[in-house]
Amino acid sequence: MMKKRRITQAICAVLYNCNFTGFMDGTLYQGSGKGMCVPGLNCYSCPGAVAACPLGSVQTALISSPYKAPYYILGVLLLFGTLLGRFICGFLCPFGFLQELLHKIPTPKLKKNQWTRRLSWLKYAVLAIFVVLLPLALFEPGFCKYICPAGTLEGGIPMLIQNESLREYAGWLFSWKLLLLIACLTGAVFCYRFFCRFLCPLGAFYSLFHRIAVLRPHVDLHKCSGCGACVAQCKMDVKHVGDRECISCMDCKESCPCGAISWQTLPRKSAVSAEEHR
Repeated sequence: MMKKRRITQAICAVLYNCNFTGFMDGTLYQGSGKGMCVPGLNCYSCPGAVAACPLGSVQTALISSPYKAPYYILGVLLLFGTLLGRFICGFLCPFGFLQELLHKIPTPKLKKNQWTRRLSWLKYAVLAIFVVLLPLALFEPGFCKYICPAGTLEGGIPMLIQNESLREYAGWLFSWKLLLLIACLTGAVFCYRFFCRFLCPLGAFYSLFHRIAVLRPHVDLHKCSGCGACVAQCKMDVKHVGDRECISCMDCKESCPCGAISWQTLPRKSAVSAEEHR
């Protein structure tokens, strides 16, 4: 499963950013694809991006139409969340993929604990304040402007390298975001998916669908012995398989000695999820 997931992550990273000429001439793709969103975190301003970022689209819609609900982008996000939930985080997000690769660097690793579980709630505050409230109150894309490390890596740095004229405008804000990017990438080396676990508002949004997503992990309680091997080996801050912090990576399936974990793609009348059982 791990190998297949890595291949899927790499393919998504390439497909999201397949405007290769943009990286060479420092221009943005302006085709019709930019009117649609990819499910994962991928910057609209990346020279290679062929579609929009869902978070950027939400903020833009709130800024441009503060008195009108952005039905299109909300509908897209609801569709993504209902169908896939945090499967998107585990399989379809390029920035999550990058963090996992960085975590492979051999260093001492921070293990999950009660503090990392508490910090995992921080991303909901980022979602509420920077993605929703700041665009509505100050008419500016709070998350994209002040936080998004993916935007700095994929958009800011490549565009500054290719466009000398833009460097004159790279002031304190770019310096702050560059510092934040370095902190997130460094954090990912020592702490598994540092940004995803503590700061990512897109993961926070998708986690709201963990109970109802069509594609999600399922624990057969008739087979489960309650040994806890699934939770023990998981690097995310899960308390049980399929909860809000579960990214559906299915590493737990390989560690389960009872073979109790599988994909659930349709409601099962005779089965009960691990969370519902609790």
